[in-house]
Amino acid sequence: MKVPSSLFLKGHVVPSSVFLLKGTPNVKMNPILCFCKAIQTSSYEISNGSYHPTVQQTKEKNTMEKPSRKIESIGAFQKLPIVMPSIDILGSALRKARKVAPTKGIANIAKREKNRGAKQLDALMKEIAVPLRTYVENFPNKTYLHPYERSLIELTLGDGYYEKVLREVDGLRKRVVSVGKEHASLCAKSSSKREAEERLNEGLKKVEEIFAQERKVVDDLLDIAKTLRAMPVINLETPTLCLVGAPNVGKSSLVHVLSTGKPEVCNYPFTTRGILMGHIILNFQKFQVTDTPGLLRRHDEDRNNLEKLTLAVLSHLPTAVLYVHDLSGECGTSPSDQFSIYKELRERFTGHLWLDVVSKSDLLKTSPVVYATDEPLPSHELEKYRKSGPDGAINVSVKTQEGLNELKQRVHELLNLQMAKIEDISNNPEK
Repeated sequence: MKVPSSLFLKGHVVPSSVFLLKGTPNVKMNPILCFCKAIQTSSYEISNGSYHPTVQQTKEKNTMEKPSRKIESIGAFQKLPIVMPSIDILGSALRKARKVAPTKGIANIAKREKNRGAKQLDALMKEIAVPLRTYVENFPNKTYLHPYERSLIELTLGDGYYEKVLREVDGLRKRVVSVGKEHASLCAKSSSKREAEERLNEGLKKVEEIFAQERKVVDDLLDIAKTLRAMPVINLETPTLCLVGAPNVGKSSLVHVLSTGKPEVCNYPFTTRGILMGHIILNFQKFQVTDTPGLLRRHDEDRNNLEKLTLAVLSHLPTAVLYVHDLSGECGTSPSDQFSIYKELRERFTGHLWLDVVSKSDLLKTSPVVYATDEPLPSHELEKYRKSGPDGAINVSVKTQEGLNELKQRVHELLNLQMAKIEDISNNPEK
């Protein structure tokens, strides 16, 4: 950008006499240099040039450049650093520290030993502290994670445990650094070769003791990394089918039928102990499918962490819902309770595409199953649900293959609708 010619005239009258620097008597300053500095100052004000800014300008610039932290996309767990077992960190650090030689050219034996001891203690401290600092800096701040992954941390590890372990790892790092520096300084101040050797051994032993006493926190962080890295990865741009329902209604069996996922299938509640992912291949199109822990009839504050995982998926991920009902009386949750859970979720998650399935159709009887805890005089709506489930539900049986072809076709249609919905939101982000 060309500087306006008026800049050279406005406020910059250069006297012909020689300038004296303010506060420095008899020190002369060339008028040309002063004039150039004045130009640079004004140029900075116009175009943020390279001349040193004032304190106020620096503050304003820092305020303007400070970026607002954005919520990260899904996939943070796959970027976690590899955490070494604590015993390997200590063993490697000790081996490397003992190999450190004194600085070349030191003729005096005592000085050479002091130098060697200080350098070895400094090396031991750094070989332990640097990995710990790397872990603390590279494990993501939970505040900025995607809400789904934040929920996975809280519900899988326990609320506050993730932050607690990271704080303890950083605390261990600080203690190792403090002890290492202290003993390196003592070693450097030794008055003889023997004293230097003794202080070196004392320092090595002290750093090793400090780390050994608290190294469990490093192994706790290693377990956290393994747990989080094993979490299923969900692509937000790929349509996802989420199977939901009470425990033991047959969700996992349907995942077997529909996808590549291989969840455990057993006849007891809460078989699914986490979020399980698979993929559906339909007409050469690849979709995601997730099996979720079963939901019981109770208030949210009374739900266990498995149930809360299911609600986290529905709350934070753009999924289509395949809701599974079991009216055979085998799952352990009465049709009345299933109806209540179903109605609550339909009202809460109205924005989700939805498909209802009545499982175990081979076990259905002509008369509805009635539990002792059921209402003696059910409403017409509940009575109808007990007999055939919600309106439009598909009856299926994994055992007899009944309804499975229709289910696959309807699921394909549902996921295509989900794909169109994702593309619409992607093209219209304001929605």
